[in-house]
Amino acid sequence: MSTTERQTLARKLVTFMREEIPLADNMELHLASSDEQHLAIAAPLPPNVNDKGCAFGGSLVSAMTLTGWGLVELELRMRGLECDVFVGESTVRYLEPVWTDFVSEARLADGADWATFFDTLDSRGRARIEVACRVPGSSEKPAATLEARFVAKRRSPDAV
Repeated sequence: MSTTERQTLARKLVTFMREEIPLADNMELHLASSDEQHLAIAAPLPPNVNDKGCAFGGSLVSAMTLTGWGLVELELRMRGLECDVFVGESTVRYLEPVWTDFVSEARLADGADWATFFDTLDSRGRARIEVACRVPGSSEKPAATLEARFVAKRRSPDAV
């Protein structure tokens, strides 16, 4: 799949998120970038602000969770596979306040790979993969991180 085709599919995925997940629409999420290694989704500060004027922690974790979910969903859609994708487990760390619009970035965690994920999905109808997400901070360190395990389960042929 070409970079242009991947970008188009990623844009459609974010549109799907906004249409099907009310929180994503309320957060005003939009595609920042996508390539073979990562997915990045941007959010403006105003709908995600807390009482202190910085990004609400719930918005940060929601953006990272949606971006991680989106990375897995995008890879499945690129292969024409219909699966239900769930976050199975996650750990979030808040490292500094975010005072501006922000971007959530997702990529596979160290040691995770798509080949193993898709081989397992093919043989068992279910697979899991580790994803690392981050919101860049004001320095080289991230403002927030999310380490998550996502599970994909093939939809049964008779599912609606």
